[in-house]
Amino acid sequence: MSELRKLKITEMNRLTVEEFKEADKLPLVVVLDEVRSLHNIGAVFRTSDAFLVNRIYLCGITATPPHPEMHKTALGAEYTVDWKYCKHTQDAVNELHNEGYTVLAIEQCEGSTMLDRLTLDPQKKYAIVMGNEVKGVQQEVVDMCDGCIEIPQYGTKHSLNVSVTAGIVLWEFANKMIKNK
Repeated sequence: MSELRKLKITEMNRLTVEEFKEADKLPLVVVLDEVRSLHNIGAVFRTSDAFLVNRIYLCGITATPPHPEMHKTALGAEYTVDWKYCKHTQDAVNELHNEGYTVLAIEQCEGSTMLDRLTLDPQKKYAIVMGNEVKGVQQEVVDMCDGCIEIPQYGTKHSLNVSVTAGIVLWEFANKMIKNK
């Protein structure tokens, strides 16, 4: 059996906060639509940091940093990833459209694109909207989006936790965007 030694944090060559702020980010924005759990919000910040997301919009009841409960899962990513608060998610979607983003809801909709079949245009900027833990993305917000993306699921449950969804979707977007560079 081969020798597998876990790397120490000092061996991982991670960016400093300053280096992260200066780094080229992916042309990708996350919009949290009425997400209520501080742990979920923190986890989305941490995942967004891992995949060099441009910024996060925190909308409606979604809490904003700093908050000790959010910090438990964000582990400082709430200080590295840029964020903006909008009282209404619709305002965030309008702003992103005005900035040239293609806005996609992560939701189970008629005509949604399955994540594993998603193709991205390397010339475009993307924003993904993730919704409330119970109600998902508001229908009024879905109506404003350029499309919907759905994660294929094969078991008995019809949804995933929003932080798990963020991890899966951000990984897929980052993987495709980095390969398209």
